[in-house]
Amino acid sequence: MSALFTKHQDLLTKALDACSHRYAWSGWPENPSSKIHGEEKPAAGLARFEALLGQDFPLAQPGEVARVGEEVSPYTGEPLGVRYPRADPEVLFTAINSARPAWAAATPEARVGVCLEILQRCGEQLFENAHATMHTSGQSYVMAFAGSGANALDRGLEALAYAHKAMQDVPATAHWERKFGRDGVASLDKRYRLVPRGIGVVICCATFPLWNTYPALCASLATGNPVVLKPHPAATLPVALVARVCREVLAEAGYDPNLVTLAADTRADPATLPLIQHPDTAIIDFTGSPRFGSWLEQNCPGKQVYTETAGCNSVVLESTDDLQATARAVAHPLCQASAQMCTSVQNIHVPAAGVRVAGEWVPHAEVAAAICSAVDGWLADPRAAATLCGTLFDPAVQSNVDPYRQLAAAQQRILRDSAPYENPGFPAARTATPLVIAASEDDRDWYREEVFGPVSFIIANADAEACLRDATGNARDCGAITSHVYSTDAEFLARAVDAYHAAGASVACNLTGMPINFAAAYSDFHVTGLNPAGNACLADLAFVSNRFRIVQSKFMGVAPAPA
Repeated sequence: MSALFTKHQDLLTKALDACSHRYAWSGWPENPSSKIHGEEKPAAGLARFEALLGQDFPLAQPGEVARVGEEVSPYTGEPLGVRYPRADPEVLFTAINSARPAWAAATPEARVGVCLEILQRCGEQLFENAHATMHTSGQSYVMAFAGSGANALDRGLEALAYAHKAMQDVPATAHWERKFGRDGVASLDKRYRLVPRGIGVVICCATFPLWNTYPALCASLATGNPVVLKPHPAATLPVALVARVCREVLAEAGYDPNLVTLAADTRADPATLPLIQHPDTAIIDFTGSPRFGSWLEQNCPGKQVYTETAGCNSVVLESTDDLQATARAVAHPLCQASAQMCTSVQNIHVPAAGVRVAGEWVPHAEVAAAICSAVDGWLADPRAAATLCGTLFDPAVQSNVDPYRQLAAAQQRILRDSAPYENPGFPAARTATPLVIAASEDDRDWYREEVFGPVSFIIANADAEACLRDATGNARDCGAITSHVYSTDAEFLARAVDAYHAAGASVACNLTGMPINFAAAYSDFHVTGLNPAGNACLADLAFVSNRFRIVQSKFMGVAPAPA
């Protein structure tokens, strides 16, 4: 058993147990407060981040042809000035292929041990990574610490636990005996070998750059596949920090560091297609837009493609005992990360006649007003608003909001207008509060696709059953990652759960007092793979088990000893 595996075995055992029993647990701290960590660690993390600015990122890789970098902080409006290696794919893949045999020959425990050490070391740079994520993806500091820190690391450890489990299910050897007719007993020694698929390319997203990086990295690397990390040009630094750790750990463990490489690019000259279309690429992991995710699923024959995209996340409000609590719960994801999350709520379905609240009938307009008022409540304190909303990661997000604002204004449909909010710490921050639009089923072209950014619709369907039909139909046809139902009627809840499940979507019922779109590693299966919002789940056995195959050899009698 490898030293690194032994070192971190308790962490892996805990993750396996959490996956088996689905309880709340995290391997890393979620809160960056100096009351927990002291003053030194946060200050050191900020200093390390600032030392990277305006410099060539310290990463030496084969095939470097240039240094590129176009990240601009959405908080300051200033370029980060960090430059990353751009590689010639042919030279890079040649170096990667040279590293493959020794890694494939390593024991599963050795590979898992290396991955565990990578995760632990990445956990030691949470503060540095939080600033890197904040000034690229636009998340607030608190959210960056958790969303690209503990939450993403936990998803990586979860995938690693499943990879370990999948490989553990295959014994290295077996002895087999059976009698065939009069010829006596056939006695065979059998050997089983796990064969990695090949090189994996991980296409990372801009707003949560490490959300799929850690699980895809661990799922592929642990099962013997080298990994190329392809960050979004707007959010390269968080991924580069991970790549650097990977290469350091691999080298220290006696393996070729080119088992993990960074493929930086620019918007004007993207590297994605040359990487994914390379004949040695066998695995593609993607988190990002539904359009490109769908293209990958349909245009990469012979390659394993794992996608997590987005869809029409919905709320169906049939009835409630506490309208204010429900409105506050629904309003939270409209604000969180400026609705730039794959789990952000977009479509809120409310019967046109209104809903029953604690036995009293409340008109549709009052329900809509309560939700808009709850949004205002979340934003009332500027510092709390900055922590919750963060920024728009790119000017293009505002370009998504503006056409809907103009369309709704022309038809007098704006229930709550969008406007910049003042970030107390960063006066130049690019910000926008939620735009809430009144809609009906006649406006289905407005809301039957993801609108990326702080735009949501309160949809007046004919009745509660029509709300449910519309929401689940959109989930089935357009995709959904999170869905919510609020009802005091047990029979309606049962019908709603069945309807969402039939549409290939998961559903949460009557959630209040928590972020309703929170996806818990080790407990929540994130993305079902049953609707257009993605074909993979973070994480389950299916996410890892097809990244390797099994070959075997059989010997009559006793197998010869390995050379």
